[in-house]
Amino acid sequence: MNISFNIDIEPIYIIYLLIVINLFSLSIMFLDKKKAELQARRINEKSLFILAILFGGIGIYFGMFLFHHKTKKWYFVLIIPLIIALNLYLASLGYNFLNSQI
Repeated sequence: MNISFNIDIEPIYIIYLLIVINLFSLSIMFLDKKKAELQARRINEKSLFILAILFGGIGIYFGMFLFHHKTKKWYFVLIIPLIIALNLYLASLGYNFLNSQI
């Protein structure tokens, strides 16, 4: 018995979605930096990690260095790149799974 999971999704739409997610993540980092400067209520660090896990890690990472935000927190500097690597690995697994036959 041959089961096919070949789902025909245009890769460009996935790229557009990733761009939107990462631009959103970048803007959240900018917003949190401005809130820190104004000593306003901040965005929870847990929320930033969740955004990174949901494929927004590149935006978080660029925001860290572009806005000089969270760069002194060792766990951001270490864990965000690990999340990006994990996202890339999971994306490749998902792509290979959806485009293969079982």
